Amino acid sequence: MTLLALREISKRFGATQALDRVNFDVAVGEVHALLGENGAGKSTLMHIAYGLLRADQGTVQAGATATSGFASPRAARAAGLGMVHQHFTSIPALSVGENIALAAGWRETGARAERRAAEAIARLALPLDPAVLVTSLSVQLRQRLEIVMALAANARILLLDEPSAVLAPPEVRELLRTVRGFANAGGAVVLITHKLDEVFAAADRVTVLRRGVVTRTGPMANETADSLARAMLGNELPRAPRQRSTPGDVVVQARELRLGDAPPATFAVRSGEIVGIAAVDGNGQRALLRAVAGVNSDGIAGGALDVNSPVAFIPEDRTLEGLIADFSLTENVLLGLQDDATRWLDWAARRERTTALMAEFDVRAPSADVAAATLSGGNQQKLILARALARAPRVLVAEDPTRGLDIRATQAIHERLRAAAAQGVAVLMHSSDLDEVLELADRVFVMTNGSVREMPQHASRDAVGDAMVGRTGT
Repeated sequence: MTLLALREISKRFGATQALDRVNFDVAVGEVHALLGENGAGKSTLMHIAYGLLRADQGTVQAGATATSGFASPRAARAAGLGMVHQHFTSIPALSVGENIALAAGWRETGARAERRAAEAIARLALPLDPAVLVTSLSVQLRQRLEIVMALAANARILLLDEPSAVLAPPEVRELLRTVRGFANAGGAVVLITHKLDEVFAAADRVTVLRRGVVTRTGPMANETADSLARAMLGNELPRAPRQRSTPGDVVVQARELRLGDAPPATFAVRSGEIVGIAAVDGNGQRALLRAVAGVNSDGIAGGALDVNSPVAFIPEDRTLEGLIADFSLTENVLLGLQDDATRWLDWAARRERTTALMAEFDVRAPSADVAAATLSGGNQQKLILARALARAPRVLVAEDPTRGLDIRATQAIHERLRAAAAQGVAVLMHSSDLDEVLELADRVFVMTNGSVREMPQHASRDAVGDAMVGRTGT
């Protein structure tokens, strides 16, 4: 039995046709994966299903309720839908129980709401305490809280938008078991993800969007990674050969470096190599990377850290720290190259330099004068990387450099990082995607609770994943 059906859904934003007569459905007991590049229309389609957007045409049917579109998320929840968004929606200053009650729209407060929240948590067998403040939760528990919040109003249809972005492999496996269990118990799940291994692990069916149009739909049993990549991209994705260089001089040296109460760490990073940090969010990688980048050393409790200049930095959030959205591309490049600024600015020269960087790094925009906010996420990230490498750094520090990017944009960033290392730049990077760390890095450091441990050269994915969550002996 079909629980959610979207029929002939179209949506336009200005001159952009975001969705064009899209049909999509999910049945009882089913996990239906929704794939596509950034901008393909996946989130737009689910936002229409959940009442966050209204379609220009088409119908939404949830159970027995058929409509041209829900007027609000509250109306969608009343029809049995729950949604887990890319970014956390819980309020850190409130308790777990208060967040669940708020999301579900319960009238109960205090102890009664807490008891009801405990019942909702117990149904999913999750390790959450209703009385604990959200601000004290780990990232993994906050992700689980988002699922409880989505399901607390007795949702039968769960919409998941990139739910595993901040999870280590063991947590991803547990999340997928929870998702599968919910479907097996009579629910229905829509799973948006860029990670094909998650699709093959959990999904029964898959639908692929490209530029707002369905290019493929059917059972997962009929699919391969190549068939899905072709459906998303329109052609075979060329794979660049791995460029490895011989490491050179030490350019980052840590001696007895202490992060919080963790044991001291001594390590070195050499020119021409990519060192990847594998860590679950909140385990000290942010403090370490920012200390190396010279951005903030507050997390360093002791020891010595020597870093050769110049150093370039790619922050984890391109919209909050990487770019000023309302400023032009020229202005953003200039602000990132302040050491190259003079009192009197030659704006024509600055614009010309930005235009040259855009051409070199394939940043697609009408001109260097447009606002950064008008660029796609992939083009924003390529501009940030172009600006960083324009400093001719000896050390490049990158926090989650491809977070939220699609396959094509991710590959473009990877190629640039490899090329930089091949030219002698030392790249120190962290990614919330373990597969990305393993693909890019010549050496892998695992960080847990502020401690730094270098993994053996040929350590397996499972061994690295276990080390990330403090498991040893595997």
